[in-house]
Amino acid sequence: MFSLTRQVRFPGALLWCLLWVLPGHASQVVVNVEGDYPALEDNAEVFIGEVEGRSADNLRRYVGTAKKQVQEALKALGYYSPLIEWEVAEGEGEDGLAQLTITVIPGEPVRIASREVVIEGPAAEDDSFQGGIPKSPSKGDVLNHGEYTTLRQSIQNRARVLGYFDGEFVSRKLEVDPEKRTAAITIRFRSGERYRLGDVTFTEGHGFEDSLLEQFVTFDPGQPYHADEIARLSGHLSNSGYFSGVDVDASPGSARDRVIPVTVNLTTRPPRSVAAGVGFSTDVGPRFRGNWREHWINPMGHRRGVETELSGPRQNISTWYELPLDPPMTDSIRLGAGYQREDIEDVESERLTLGQQWQHQLDSGWMQVASLSWEGERFRIGDDERGQSSLLLPGVSYSKLHANSPLDPSRGYRVQFDVKGGHREVLSDVDVLHVNFLVRGLYTLADNHRFLARFQAGGVATNRFDDVPPSLRFFAGGDQSVRGYGYETLSPEDEDGVAVGGRYLMVGSVEYQYEFIQNWRVAAFVDEGNAIDDVFDPLATGAGVGIRWVSPVGPLRLDIAKGLDDEFGGEWRVHFSMGPEL
Repeated sequence: MFSLTRQVRFPGALLWCLLWVLPGHASQVVVNVEGDYPALEDNAEVFIGEVEGRSADNLRRYVGTAKKQVQEALKALGYYSPLIEWEVAEGEGEDGLAQLTITVIPGEPVRIASREVVIEGPAAEDDSFQGGIPKSPSKGDVLNHGEYTTLRQSIQNRARVLGYFDGEFVSRKLEVDPEKRTAAITIRFRSGERYRLGDVTFTEGHGFEDSLLEQFVTFDPGQPYHADEIARLSGHLSNSGYFSGVDVDASPGSARDRVIPVTVNLTTRPPRSVAAGVGFSTDVGPRFRGNWREHWINPMGHRRGVETELSGPRQNISTWYELPLDPPMTDSIRLGAGYQREDIEDVESERLTLGQQWQHQLDSGWMQVASLSWEGERFRIGDDERGQSSLLLPGVSYSKLHANSPLDPSRGYRVQFDVKGGHREVLSDVDVLHVNFLVRGLYTLADNHRFLARFQAGGVATNRFDDVPPSLRFFAGGDQSVRGYGYETLSPEDEDGVAVGGRYLMVGSVEYQYEFIQNWRVAAFVDEGNAIDDVFDPLATGAGVGIRWVSPVGPLRLDIAKGLDDEFGGEWRVHFSMGPEL
């Protein structure tokens, strides 16, 4: 029996990483492992590496070295008693090369007979520490030296993350008995006392009030150290939009009595920026977007901006002024004003908006937005119906987004609920209550099979629907609604066949995607929905296929859809759009 202590000769985790960057096999040495052992074969080839430009005699002299390399490779994965045979074949032809073929019968593997992992000190009672210790290798498993190394490193890394900076291994042994084909793991780790976080100090020169910056700190002095808290503070400050550089220093070397002071160095970004971009969708055609932002205008972190979007059917410009609240990462008050003109199908409108929004994230993770806005709208529907409205609309919305990736998630969901309304007794021309609900879901099965679902429903309650402006009526159809139909062409019609908008909206969609190459997917989908005046009115159906490309700026979608209901204007249509799927 022999013992490997403190150092392991077989860095299995490193070897597995090398497998992905080194060639599949050496040019003049081939390893064949009898049986279904692809991992052993690959590991042996990695150990041997490249062997080129050798004669047959040179390869014969190399056999002893190659056999030792193969034995080491198999030991790393728990096979200590392999039977190894070899053969050198002379090269054929003028440029032929000799080849060494090594045949391996791996034999029975070494298995873990016992595993003893003991944590001593305060970490023994810390569930967050104990929960981060890998369960493998466990008793009965085939010995894998890489897994043993990972086990040791995980304990060490967990101690650093949770602030047990004085922790040390009392013992760490992997004892292997090749004859009995057994291995015993013994690890004893003494954690020492856990360090704590101290006061947060912001170095001078950042230009902001300390009271604002302190609201980005989510931990209290004296709280047990956790690396995630430091990373969270750095992320909050970086995402605030105020700084071009954030350096958070929480080194345990500066601790006193195991209390670590936190020092933050900030580099303020230039106060203003201008951005412009062009895009295209089949709903609105080419469009131009531009914005001017002042990321900070005073030490309190106030900001403002102007945004515009120009396309054939829609033009708008808006301005806003924002005040951060506590916490500034999620909460704010925004004052805004905007003008929008639309000319889509049978509806033309001009709308002026003034208002404010209070954004607040609830403890449950839901985002709550309370708003109060005045909207003045002048509109024309068809050739005859003209009108104008003035509405004071208090409202509230709740939304929640859960996704495992911001750009291209593989699973997640979005839920959003909006309600707003006005009353004739309070600066409004009509009594109206407007409700809208949206839910999207995404799930990926076996990496390549993606399933998406979408449902949207809305309704308008009013005693005079003719006085409700188009912006509060419902229309369906288009890239993000029911494909196979024109943009906002699904709607109740008057006696002249003019789409006037509906009291209710119901839209659903299911889609399947298959990733055939990385970042490329084919899709098949069915959409159904309509804007209607009665919940029992018929819905329009569209179906089609498409292709998806996950570009560096987000998914791009190209669909070919067929509207299946001729009475609603269904036809073959091409749809192009971009943006997140949730």
